[in-house]
Amino acid sequence: MTERLRLWLEGGQHGYRLRDAATGESVRWEDERLRVVAAAGVSYRPEALPDPSFDPGKRLALVPEPANEHDPNAVAIWNAERTIQLGYVPAAVAPELSGDEQAVSLWRVDGGLRVLIVPADAWLGIPKSIG
Repeated sequence: MTERLRLWLEGGQHGYRLRDAATGESVRWEDERLRVVAAAGVSYRPEALPDPSFDPGKRLALVPEPANEHDPNAVAIWNAERTIQLGYVPAAVAPELSGDEQAVSLWRVDGGLRVLIVPADAWLGIPKSIG
């Protein structure tokens, strides 16, 4: 049995870094227990990116689109309220998702956003604001 993933999100200048909640050790974005992806297709929805619902630390909704005519494995990235779509999980990653993952806005970059995707049972300690 694998141990439940427990992460603290530690504020930085433009977003969050990851820490193991049990050990306090830094967790790299390449860790096999999680995914950090650049939201794809953001340039098609430039009005969505600056919306506060995509600020680092905000929970996001991952919405599978099995009827998507371009890619039946497509997974859309929406704000938590599902009122604004930002883009998509990259096509290379989407087929690997089970459909019940948690997602959090992690880091703003010029014209884009990095999104943390973790298993449904992961524990995420998200600070109220970046300090």
